[in-house]
Amino acid sequence: MSLKHSLLAVLVMLLWGLNFVAIDEGIDDVPPLLFLAMRFVLVALPLVFFVPRPAASWHTVVAVGTLMSLGQFSFLYVALDIGMPAGLASLVLQAQVIFTIVIAAVVIRELPSRRQVVGAGIGTLGLALVVVAHGAAAPLVPLVVTLGAAMSWATGNVVARRAGVQSGFSLVVWSALVVPVPAVCLSLVVDGPDEVARALTGLSGTAIASTAYTAIGASLIGYGVWNSLLARYPASAVVPFVLLVPVIGIAAAWVVQDEVPGALEIVGGVVMLAGVAAATISRRRPTTPSARPEPSAPAAIASRPR
Repeated sequence: MSLKHSLLAVLVMLLWGLNFVAIDEGIDDVPPLLFLAMRFVLVALPLVFFVPRPAASWHTVVAVGTLMSLGQFSFLYVALDIGMPAGLASLVLQAQVIFTIVIAAVVIRELPSRRQVVGAGIGTLGLALVVVAHGAAAPLVPLVVTLGAAMSWATGNVVARRAGVQSGFSLVVWSALVVPVPAVCLSLVVDGPDEVARALTGLSGTAIASTAYTAIGASLIGYGVWNSLLARYPASAVVPFVLLVPVIGIAAAWVVQDEVPGALEIVGGVVMLAGVAAATISRRRPTTPSARPEPSAPAAIASRPR
């Protein structure tokens, strides 16, 4: 990749890494599921009237939206709301790479390479260290809910992979339509109509800024740049940048929220990211721009954050 495009990739990772702190700050004033609905209203509207529908069936668009957007972020937002540290969430969510490799092997018989098996094993060991370390210092429920987000994302990856859908900008916009109505309905049930009305009529500046950042910065700008890079270069040249997301997420939470990870959590995180790196970074030398091959393993699509 050229220096210009490498810097653009780092910019996207910065947007995505800061996204966890932005979400965590926003849900202080708005119930998590309502906040989720607000984000995806901005992602879908008004772009859905101008962006062509993705080359996929409605069934696939709804399935991807349900799993990769509604399911993943419902779990993530709730986990942050009940106490999951934002920096740690950015790390644990990368377990979706491991889950995707396993689910793809079982469901669509896309068998991983030996390198991916080793990487998944190392990543699982690192994840276990993080679970043990976090469980010794804080309740496990928020961490388990975050793993639910990773599992939902991974399942969505496999659905998209099976249908041959690339995670393009149009799919992001159109699948966002799946989220708002169910999220609002769930918020009405969980939080109650009075709390939903209070939140909507008394939106703070922080909530508005956080919603705008997650929708415009993380989703639309982030994915617009990301997909343009994937269109120019092989996935093996672009995807490894994703490993910067938890590093930035943990650093941002440390600076903004005084979230200091424990020593064992740091060790587990390093081990987990080493496994993810082994599973996603190809040893093949990247080809020239615009010669991007179709990824031959689930890790390529698994490592695209939302």
